[in-house]
Amino acid sequence: MRTAMMLAASVSALALAGNAAAQEAPPPADVGQTAQPTQGLQEIIVTAQKRSESLNDVPLSITAASGDQLANQGVTDVSDLVKIVPGFNYTESAYATPVYTLRGVGFYDTSLAAKPTVSVYQDQVPIPFSIMTRGATLDLERVEVLKGPQGTLFGSNATGGAINYIAAKPTDWFEGGVQASVQNFGEVTLSGHVSGPLGDTAKARLAVQTVQGGAWQRSYTRDAKLGDQRFTTARMLLDFEPSDTLRFEVNLNGFIDKSDGQAAQLIGVVPLGNPARLGDLATYPVAPENNRDADWTDSQAPKRDNWFYQASLRGDLDLSDTVMLTSITSWSEYSHDTDIDPDGVSLRDYFYNTTGEITAFSQELRIQGEAGGLTWMIGGNYAREKTYQQDDAGPYDQSTSAYNFVDAGLSGPFFIYSQYARQKFVNKALFANVDYEIGDLVTLHGGIRYTDTDIDFAGCTADRGDALGQGIESLLNVIRSGAGLDPITIADNACVTIDSSTLTVLEVTDELNEDNISWRAGIDLKPSADALIYASVSRGFKSGSFPLLSASEANQFNPVTQESVTAYELGTKLTVLDRTAQINAALFYYDYADKQFKGRVVANPDIFGPLEALVNVPKSEVKGAELQVDLAPIDGLRFTVGATYLDTKIKGSFVNYDSYGNQVDFAGSSFPYTPEFQLLMDGQYEWAASDTVSPYIGANISYQSDTKAVLGDARATPSADLTRRGGLTIDDYMLVDLRAGLNIADNYKVGVFVRNLTNEYYWNNATRITDTTVRYAGRPRTFGVSVSANF
Repeated sequence: MRTAMMLAASVSALALAGNAAAQEAPPPADVGQTAQPTQGLQEIIVTAQKRSESLNDVPLSITAASGDQLANQGVTDVSDLVKIVPGFNYTESAYATPVYTLRGVGFYDTSLAAKPTVSVYQDQVPIPFSIMTRGATLDLERVEVLKGPQGTLFGSNATGGAINYIAAKPTDWFEGGVQASVQNFGEVTLSGHVSGPLGDTAKARLAVQTVQGGAWQRSYTRDAKLGDQRFTTARMLLDFEPSDTLRFEVNLNGFIDKSDGQAAQLIGVVPLGNPARLGDLATYPVAPENNRDADWTDSQAPKRDNWFYQASLRGDLDLSDTVMLTSITSWSEYSHDTDIDPDGVSLRDYFYNTTGEITAFSQELRIQGEAGGLTWMIGGNYAREKTYQQDDAGPYDQSTSAYNFVDAGLSGPFFIYSQYARQKFVNKALFANVDYEIGDLVTLHGGIRYTDTDIDFAGCTADRGDALGQGIESLLNVIRSGAGLDPITIADNACVTIDSSTLTVLEVTDELNEDNISWRAGIDLKPSADALIYASVSRGFKSGSFPLLSASEANQFNPVTQESVTAYELGTKLTVLDRTAQINAALFYYDYADKQFKGRVVANPDIFGPLEALVNVPKSEVKGAELQVDLAPIDGLRFTVGATYLDTKIKGSFVNYDSYGNQVDFAGSSFPYTPEFQLLMDGQYEWAASDTVSPYIGANISYQSDTKAVLGDARATPSADLTRRGGLTIDDYMLVDLRAGLNIADNYKVGVFVRNLTNEYYWNNATRITDTTVRYAGRPRTFGVSVSANF
């Protein structure tokens, strides 16, 4: 399939170039001259409500940025949205799956099949799992980030919000461009696109990008580097308009990722098993407090061998001048083969290889129209996804936990085991949305969606013929003997997850069938063309979820049930000072029920003590405020300030276990990965030095206050050294980026950039990995040069 896609793309590019030779692009008003910087803020058109409308007329909190803005600010991945989106947070997980949080709403589960709370779309086509989103930022027209529950229009699993990437579209004339950049760690990025007509009724666009090199991490115990990128992504768009009333859009996109993963930094050792078994780990030096230094095992270095492709077809049929029927069909496939070494040391304390497959099909059919002051939409969705993940752990003969059975006198040490899960998701939904204008001043909004979700699960932890099965067998037979039961035998390579109720081992099979009704109601007032005041209340749901983890006991695979968020928001959008300033502000309160967290459970009978699992927290809340100000006071000067305040809290008593097995009442605890304050500033000034040259300078500053990577007191760790080094906290940090360059003759651009100018030491995650506690550092100071040419 990948070969077929590449061949199709190549053939289309040749056809495009051939056709374009006969076309003449409409020339700009002043050929060969740079467009002069303009004064005032330009209107931004978005499709946040699945129709085109001005950003300032949409009664939602939205951050939108053009493709040029994203390129200028170095936004090349979903994670980089922290530079431009107030309230957005990205977490580098220990297990390769990214975690996105918006306004405090997130879900930290790192399995491939983890459903996010912040949904990602490309031209309204869902990318259902976060692990599949890496190539979404290629060749963009703009990005729209919608905040708050978006369930009525974007379905379940959008309780935090939705990110919709809008690809740059095929043009009616021939055009193309190439871009290149190189930075100080040797990372080279090459990209290009070509676009134009294929005849009277069709046009196409092909975009390709590859990123190579750039190893920025270094071992602090030996001469070794890590961090090379080997990532290539491509997209081909084909627009076909056979008649004035019928339009089709075909989107073929995908990526190949053979990059290095990221190594963790060791900040402390707390043994999971007998401390006498620590060996070299007992005296292993902790990582220096800088961004670059980390450690990993040479033979087990983090590496990826992943690929993804997606094909979608959108059709729009005008049933009348005011009514349109839309169908969006998509198919996605993802393959995962990644080596992960998350323990922060060059010893064999913990290592595993993850392989997996995801297939996803979705179909949306909707009809929408206008009648007088009424704008309406009704439709339905069907989605089916199948996932498989297998983690092969080991060898880790230098881990204390590998000797637990030895120390208990039950068997020899085990160094290898496996865990796997198969899941099938089926989601069916019906939805409706209406907006009704009462004169020029008042508009009422309402939306509703019914969703039915079925999840089938099968999984276990399995022996791999290396004493784990023998140890579990011995343990169970000791317990069974005391209960007067006959002994059992566990075969090599069999499941060893224990069913405590029967004192046997099994593959866990289960299903979760849920439904819900999400809704939204709102009113907005428009006292003038430049002012909007809105109030809304909405309820969204995130579906239940099964975990994938090293399950010693079957209860660890129990699913969390669906969570709900009821969101109240009051906001305003004001254009002032002769359209040179835009002020958007919002106050919001989220009432959470059954929020999903990673916690711990204890089996009955208690064989292993507290074990990792997913849990529901009955009651919690988010209070917050947000402000974004855009300024264009003079020709060529643009300035943006964004700020978010969050107060997250567990309501009432919630007793569970921390990362080190201590029982804690988490009442009043704030959510992980939710800094209380975030501040973003970006400014750029461009001026005309001559008729053909426009220099520019710009800067971006982002700040976030400290937060926690776990529930509760993240510094209350069992080690004084861990407490001194911050435990499982994420310290506050501020990043400064600079950029400067020249726009030449409207076709060429040369720029220089510096990311993290002050070389700030910061990290976005801290976690316990068996015997070690580690953190994941951000990128060090990076500088480079970029060039581009358009034709």
